[in-house]
Amino acid sequence: MRLQELLTLSMAAGLVLAPMFANAQGQGNTATAREIFTCVDAQGRSLTADRPIAACADREQRVLSPSGTVLRVIGPTLSPREQAEREERERQAILEAQRAQEERRRARALVVRYPTLASHERERVDALAQIDVVTQAARNRVNELAQQRMKLNQELEFYGGDASRAPDSLRRQIEDIEQSTSVQKRFIADQEEEKRRVNQRFSEERALLMKLWPPSAMQDAPTSARGTTPASTSAKH
Repeated sequence: MRLQELLTLSMAAGLVLAPMFANAQGQGNTATAREIFTCVDAQGRSLTADRPIAACADREQRVLSPSGTVLRVIGPTLSPREQAEREERERQAILEAQRAQEERRRARALVVRYPTLASHERERVDALAQIDVVTQAARNRVNELAQQRMKLNQELEFYGGDASRAPDSLRRQIEDIEQSTSVQKRFIADQEEEKRRVNQRFSEERALLMKLWPPSAMQDAPTSARGTTPASTSAKH
């Protein structure tokens, strides 16, 4: 009977202690998983808490593990205006990164298209030559119109040089020639502006390519092309 009573008491004690032991283990795990918030407030005091620190809402807070490892960093709480400014800065940074990436892509494409200075200069000359062809055609047309107008002026002399006294057909011819001449002259002016833009574009491309080309890319290029950039001119002096 004595042995049986002892066994009964042992089992009862085990049933009582088991939940307590489990609860102690659970508390130990909670303590292990606890996060520690730390910061330095506006007065220079180092603060520590088990939750975000209100006194440091306007500054950075570090979240540590019980072992002192930094788990994460919490930034300051921003006002709506500060948040909008931050988002704008981030947007501008993204745009700048995209522009830089596009510039790198453009630079690589230029080097592939123009592996040498000579190839770039040839395309410049060809582009300008095409503009000169259509510009010259327009100038020729202006000369033709001028000759036609001279003939009409001779007819107009019969009416004392007064177009109001001339027949409608003659007046219409004069008006048509004047209008066509005006159109051709505007076209010539536009082509001259296009020529300036083409020259500027090729000059900007060359300035960029001069930084990317290897020395061998300068070979076989006309001397005038090699010496047209300020950098190369100053290097000679």
